[in-house]
Amino acid sequence: MVQKIKIDTEYITLGQFLKLAELIGSGGMAKWFLSEYEIKVNGQQDQRRGRKLRVGDKISIQNAGSFEIV
Repeated sequence: MVQKIKIDTEYITLGQFLKLAELIGSGGMAKWFLSEYEIKVNGQQDQRRGRKLRVGDKISIQNAGSFEIV
């Protein structure tokens, strides 16, 4: 099942997304999380904390699930 993450701005970063999706407790954990888990944005692997995510983007995280920005 795809979890939907709602944003109220033009975009959020991948690091901010991880916190919104409650996958990490603080922004400082983002670098560690990105190094430990395979993350795909719109089907392509991406580990950049600053990657901009916009409405319609789909994120798949190994052992954590699938998400969509709405």
